[in-house]
Amino acid sequence: MSFYENRILPHIIDRACSMGQVMKLRSQVVPHARGRVLEVGMGSAINMEFYDPEKVEVVYGLEPSDGMRRKAQPNLARSPIKVEWLDLPGEKIPLEDHSVDTVLLTFTLCTIPDWHAALQQMWRVLTPGGELLFLEHGESPHATTRKWQHRITPGWKKLAGGCHLNRNIADLIRHAGFDIRQLENLYIPKAPKIAGYIYKGRAVKPVQE
Repeated sequence: MSFYENRILPHIIDRACSMGQVMKLRSQVVPHARGRVLEVGMGSAINMEFYDPEKVEVVYGLEPSDGMRRKAQPNLARSPIKVEWLDLPGEKIPLEDHSVDTVLLTFTLCTIPDWHAALQQMWRVLTPGGELLFLEHGESPHATTRKWQHRITPGWKKLAGGCHLNRNIADLIRHAGFDIRQLENLYIPKAPKIAGYIYKGRAVKPVQE
């Protein structure tokens, strides 16, 4: 990783992803995690304060950035929950099949280069009937905003760690075979619309009969 990616970008991402309204949304999603949890793109461990220690056995934190893992240490130190780092990309999850009960995605799916391979890996490690909890930003349904998202994304990716503004998160999750049981869409108040259209909800890996 470059100096920018390892030393500067983690601070920028952490700042952007910990604004008041974003933290409020996190507090509505993360507490639903249970059992053995895989958090993909754990970043600076912003979510740790929202996990319910009575429901969570362990959190596997998938985070390939050394800079992010360093920045996570204070948040990990404040939490009673056991965390095991996994430092491979999302497309290569080093866990056994059907080994986790919950997968958590918060502002992560936008950055993974091969989203399809990553979601296939999440599907593989999730137990049948297990939940995928997601809080992501992505493609707006409004034509003007969507046009600018597509126009800006190529340059935006270079500055924002590969972040895509124009991915339809719900479609990606459905395409991977998950059954979306709950979905809420909204714009983050006061955030630029091109980066503030939110997909919040939960999906299930169906039990094969």
